[in-house]
Amino acid sequence: MAAPDHSVEAFTWHFLHEINYGQGVDLDRASANDKYLALARTVRHYLSTRWLEALRNQYHDQAKTVAYLSAEFLLGPQLENALLATDLEDIAAEALRLLGVDIDELRSVEIEPGLGNGGLGRLAACFIDSLATLNVPSVGYGIRYEYGIFRQTFVDGKQVEKPDHWLRLGSPWEIPHPENAVDVAFGGRTEEVEGGSPDARVWVPDWHVTAVPYNYMVPGYRNGRVNTLRLWSAKAQHEFDLQIFNAGDYAEAVRARTFAENISKVLYPEDSTPQGKELRLQQQYFFVAASLRDFLETVLPDDYDLHNLPNRITWQLNDTHPVIAVPELMRILVDERGWAWDEAWAVTQKVFAYTCHTLLPEALEVWSVDLLGRLLPRHLEIIYRINEEFLEELRTAYPGDELRVRRMSIIAEQPERSVRMAHLATVAGFKVNGVAALHSELLRDKVLNDFAELWPDKFTNVTNGVTPRRFVRLANPGLSGLITEAIGDGWITDLEQLRGLEPLAEDAEFRRRFREIKGANKTRLAAVLKERDGIEIAGDAMLDAMVKRLHEYKRQSLKLLHIVSLYEGITSGRLPLESVTPRTFMFGAKAAPGYVRAKETIELINAVGATINNDASLQGRLKVAFPANYNVGLAETLIPAADLSEQISLAGKEASGTGNMKFALNGALTIGTDDGANVEIRELVGDDNFFLFGMTEPEAADLQASGYDPGKYYESDPQLKAALDLIASGAFTGGERGGAVASIFSSLTERDRFMALADFRSYMDAQDRVEEAYADHEAWSRSAVLNVARSGFFSSDRSIQDYLDRIWGAKPVHQAG
Repeated sequence: MAAPDHSVEAFTWHFLHEINYGQGVDLDRASANDKYLALARTVRHYLSTRWLEALRNQYHDQAKTVAYLSAEFLLGPQLENALLATDLEDIAAEALRLLGVDIDELRSVEIEPGLGNGGLGRLAACFIDSLATLNVPSVGYGIRYEYGIFRQTFVDGKQVEKPDHWLRLGSPWEIPHPENAVDVAFGGRTEEVEGGSPDARVWVPDWHVTAVPYNYMVPGYRNGRVNTLRLWSAKAQHEFDLQIFNAGDYAEAVRARTFAENISKVLYPEDSTPQGKELRLQQQYFFVAASLRDFLETVLPDDYDLHNLPNRITWQLNDTHPVIAVPELMRILVDERGWAWDEAWAVTQKVFAYTCHTLLPEALEVWSVDLLGRLLPRHLEIIYRINEEFLEELRTAYPGDELRVRRMSIIAEQPERSVRMAHLATVAGFKVNGVAALHSELLRDKVLNDFAELWPDKFTNVTNGVTPRRFVRLANPGLSGLITEAIGDGWITDLEQLRGLEPLAEDAEFRRRFREIKGANKTRLAAVLKERDGIEIAGDAMLDAMVKRLHEYKRQSLKLLHIVSLYEGITSGRLPLESVTPRTFMFGAKAAPGYVRAKETIELINAVGATINNDASLQGRLKVAFPANYNVGLAETLIPAADLSEQISLAGKEASGTGNMKFALNGALTIGTDDGANVEIRELVGDDNFFLFGMTEPEAADLQASGYDPGKYYESDPQLKAALDLIASGAFTGGERGGAVASIFSSLTERDRFMALADFRSYMDAQDRVEEAYADHEAWSRSAVLNVARSGFFSSDRSIQDYLDRIWGAKPVHQAG
């Protein structure tokens, strides 16, 4: 099948065909959604030929493939990226213009699929984009959640979660394939195999669900390759009982359907209940079981010798969510294919690689033995045996060191008997990687140090990256045009070419144009916020942005103390109003539904913002903006407008961060600790172009070990005490001193787990340096240009090349044409 002609006439014909025969309407009667769906499917035509060709070639060539297993894929809007990848931006705009259709109106109709919580899912989306752009055969596997990450609203300043029904108007980018559905089993018992292998067991499940694949096309940037993202939706095998329905019990007639579809109903169901925990484990096993079987039975030829599987596939485990894939592959090889245990384990240890995304012990998943045994009895047996053989290996390597053996065991005995999924991934994986230089170092030295001592060559680092297509070329067209005018457009696929901008940091005219673009981006953001949220911001104030998941270790509370301290200083007369740089403090964050402290922090930020924003005496010097439901689409507008990027986690707690990279690439200066990828950003952009503050990781660890007392900092720093006392007084909450006010005040002054008070003075001093630097617009612009020029390392293309070189061993396969 030939690809559609890249002409305005051909595009127009395909669009009208989709309007008439896809949507069943005339153009003059079509709704905006009709036209959006027709446009999306028209673009899909241009992708489909290449996609089918890629699938044929992969089956024919059997080249090594990367399978990226991730519980999240935060894709963002698809239309713009597809138009860019296919080089159809101008053609589509002109075709629609001739038909009297405003393409900008259609862009605004798109509902982005919220199939991720934040950095983890957005990273997965960047990675599959880069794999396609680098011509690497790959497939992403995940879950097609019917309701994505919740839609955040604020009621009286408090977060209220609403369902995110992103499918309500249809999704033109997905292609269902129910004929390729996979059976997934749960529960039941295991039995011996009569006369069979002593290693094998028969799993007799209690119940089954059907996993239906929905394919998304993942185009590379103008290279002809289109890879696949396959998301699974859960369906009941027997959805409807007609006899029960006819008897009048309508709810019971569809009970099986409701039960099965719960598995793919909601991204990250609240797991503070036993039912929630069970549903999460169901989700994890559901998608990896379907994905492994799909690859083994659909992608591989029928006669493929699975002993050669390591030459054909690497399954990358994106955090601990997909780690149940390890015992699932063992079950398939031993129980279904009849392999000996050692034979199966040798192959399994060569096909899985594990990315750890955290340094927080509580974020390393564990599953109780009781739950795992009830839901996946055969898998628990396999995990037990993996652990028994691993412990024998440990006792040989470290005779008499039973304490080490207990520390490293896959099975934890306290506080309840449970399976440590990070340990299982590390034992089974042939490589384990962190996601920033400091993170990988701490992973080796602290989090998984016993394993790193046993297998030093198993550990490596791959610093995260972001796709320059979405987060510079699409998000910041003004800056993209300026860069391309200066150094050509090769930077879009080779971001290190941004180094060519360095000399232009000394060019006054280039800096002037750079500032104009930043100003235009602020104006664009102001218009979006006014229309989207009813929030009005000044276009000429410094835009100070902190957008990320709401978590105590990220220290939104420290940012809040800075804002309150400024407000207290102005209202008390300590700070002359004219000495304070006009600033808009921009927050964007969602708190997990069950995370009480995070939700209290949101409530207090909104209370402080309401007070400051309504205080006429400030004369607009300070503004707090917290738009609800921060998502990829808003990020693409906010990040290009930002002047200052807040990356202020306690050193040693942030694995990497990718927001910090996006801001730097778009010309924002960073104020941050030496944590995560901040370390590498500072080293690349230079100390003069980065506002460093706070303790180092060893200093923070030493302070914690010596007995950290936050009250000492509260009592000894008058500025800190004044800010905290103002909060505690109820000044921002109408005199209310309980609730969120009392909870956060006591948390900070009595416990302060992430030592915001210890870093407060250093942070305030750094903010003084920010004020001084921002007053010199020429010097600030020079630093901003250098941030852009020196951040090319943070391309996800470079990250993927590192994975290829250090872990996967897969090669690019270029398509003809």
